[in-house]
Amino acid sequence: MSVLLEFAMFPTDKGVSVSEFVARIIKNLETSGYNYQLTPMGTIVETDTIEQALDIVKDSYYLLEKDCSRVYSSLKFDIRSGQQDRMLKKMESIKAKL
Repeated sequence: MSVLLEFAMFPTDKGVSVSEFVARIIKNLETSGYNYQLTPMGTIVETDTIEQALDIVKDSYYLLEKDCSRVYSSLKFDIRSGQQDRMLKKMESIKAKL
């Protein structure tokens, strides 16, 4: 199974620039072992199970909860059984058709 999670999470009570807080989440992803891609509007992560994807969301929230009183998050999932490495394969499929 492949679970693609695209999510954005950041505090809304810390001013205009919140990159310091987003960096906490990305640093945690770097040590998680999951493949991820940072984009200007969010982060895409590939896991094997929905539970792993939800744990990423939960852990990300806990990184902000300690000193942020309001946190915004948006989530999208693309779940497909029998597949792996879809972050790469989906891009390769499109590039092959260009």
